[in-house]
Amino acid sequence: MRVVNTIKNIWKIEDLKKRILVTLLYVTIYLFGTYVVIPGVDPKDLTALADQTRGGLMALLDMFSGGAFSNASIFALGIMPYISASIVMQLVAIVIPSFQKMQREGESGRRKINQMTRYLTVIILVVQGFAYLTNLEMQMMQIGASLPSGLWFRISSIIIMAAGSMFVLWLGERITDKGIGNGISFIIMIGIINRLPRSIVEEFSSRMNEQAGGLVMFLLEMLFLLLVIAGAILLVQGTRKVPVQYAKRIVGNKQYGGARQYIPLKVNAANVMPIIFAQAIMFIPVTVVGMFKGGEVGSFWQAFMNNTGFWYNSVFALLIIAFTYFYTAITINPTQMADDLKRNNGFIPGVKPGKATKDYLDAIMDRITLPGAFFLAIVAIMPAFAQLAGVSMGFAQFFGGTSLLIMVGVILDTLQQVESHLLMRHYDGLLKSGRIKGRSGAVAAY
Repeated sequence: MRVVNTIKNIWKIEDLKKRILVTLLYVTIYLFGTYVVIPGVDPKDLTALADQTRGGLMALLDMFSGGAFSNASIFALGIMPYISASIVMQLVAIVIPSFQKMQREGESGRRKINQMTRYLTVIILVVQGFAYLTNLEMQMMQIGASLPSGLWFRISSIIIMAAGSMFVLWLGERITDKGIGNGISFIIMIGIINRLPRSIVEEFSSRMNEQAGGLVMFLLEMLFLLLVIAGAILLVQGTRKVPVQYAKRIVGNKQYGGARQYIPLKVNAANVMPIIFAQAIMFIPVTVVGMFKGGEVGSFWQAFMNNTGFWYNSVFALLIIAFTYFYTAITINPTQMADDLKRNNGFIPGVKPGKATKDYLDAIMDRITLPGAFFLAIVAIMPAFAQLAGVSMGFAQFFGGTSLLIMVGVILDTLQQVESHLLMRHYDGLLKSGRIKGRSGAVAAY
């Protein structure tokens, strides 16, 4: 069988085998750490916290942390604070000239920005650690339990959780360096996919307990899930090819150019980043509510805590559309593309070089970004519609949103790297025809 032969070929490549084993080792360490409870907290007293994370935004936080949030683990804060810090630094680099200059310094500039990102991550971890402990205390009070008293427990717990999140970041970087795939993306994906088998079993059990039509509804749900996954793959890989003609040049006895090539402009050039941006903003109510004891919050914050509500999904979709245009604008530079074409004696047939080419590329990006942004927003709010249709909260999260796009994107990127190793050693690829396309040319970190 082709699958068996592919696995044998993977195992024959020593470097690839080593990278896969190293990745599995680091992932195992991460999964083990999600069950290591904060010192001083009794795991038996976490039933209320587990109930809280079965729905709403808390369920998303628990999913991104691989279940560590509901386990009150040392990894409870997960990798999301680092992603939030990275987003802030990307925005700062756009508006502050000194950071723009730092980006142009090459490797040394990137090291400085990465160091600042880590400092900001620690600050966010301290704030979120305080909010997490406050929320944990409220949940434990509901069942008559309590956290250890004293300021030292608070300080030590925040330090432990912050150190745990930074350790997860370190694991991700080690996977990137010595494993396969992007480490941070891989850790997020593992946290998401770790809950998939249990969610499917729970949904199947709940459907089978219905009096009639339960099995049919479950099969329809699985069919719809496959269609959504297919749509997500098309969204990740979709491109619009712009033809480019290169003028002939004769240097000595050799001829250069003359062949027609294509510029692949991605329909979703921003990938999952707009959802990450929007989700980070929508998580603000969770942090604010966590700082209030007794749940004394206004209806305004409560409206944005309901992930199936009208206001939450409306604002979420609008933010995604806006951030899609914003991130596409800073990722794709038509002016630079037009200058590069002119410098290399290339031109788009029927379009004058220079400003006309820049305007033409701008117009194409506007046309293909709009449907891409709307489709991205629809995929993002799809779990809310799935829940309203009767799908359980845990299983509904896989019908779209950040979880599905991250899972699809990371799997495609990882398979693409595996296939590259196979093709370099003159083995067959993973597919009979064609090659696997990942999120090339985009930010693969999330």
